[in-house]
Formats: sequence, structure tokens, C-alpha cells
Amino acid sequence: MSVTLVTTQHFERRARKFLRKHPDLRPALRDTLNDLSQDPFQPRLRLHPLAGKLEGMQAVSLTYSYRLTLLLKVTEQEIVLLDIGTHDEVYG
Repeated sequence: MSVTLVTTQHFERRARKFLRKHPDLRPALRDTLNDLSQDPFQPRLRLHPLAGKLEGMQAVSLTYSYRLTLLLKVTEQEIVLLDIGTHDEVYG
């Protein structure tokens, strides 16, 4: 199962800023995005649904401290990348 990853302008801005602050996480981000496109449900990604104001969205863990928020459109076989940052930045 291969899934298409779609980015938003917001995600692209946040990712550029995130990678400037954390260049050491570039390989982790690349690997996480690759894993997402291959199989978003693999346990390593820790995909989980969100609640509250982010209900209907999902998140995966980039590292213990950093998350990616996603909107999964499984019917269209695509994943829309929405945000990247620390737990508080993404969920706050």
C-alpha cells in the first residue's frame, strides 16, 4: 500500500522553520515521511487520533518530543500533512 503525501503551505513553512532549528532531525523527518507513505499504520509511527479542537485529525511521533499532525484521507489514498513541532506547539 503506497499513500500519497500532500503538504499544505502552513506545513511547509513550519517544516522549514523546524529544520532550521533542528537540522539534526532531518533524517528522522525523512524516514518518518517515507514510512508514512509506505504504511501509515506501522506501529513505529504511533499513529493516534486527536480529540478536542483537533478532532478528526491524527498525529504521529517524529521523536519522543516532536509530532506531525495529519489529516488522513484514506478513501483518496492520501495523507495531508498539516503541522510539525513540539507536543505543545502542535496540540496547543
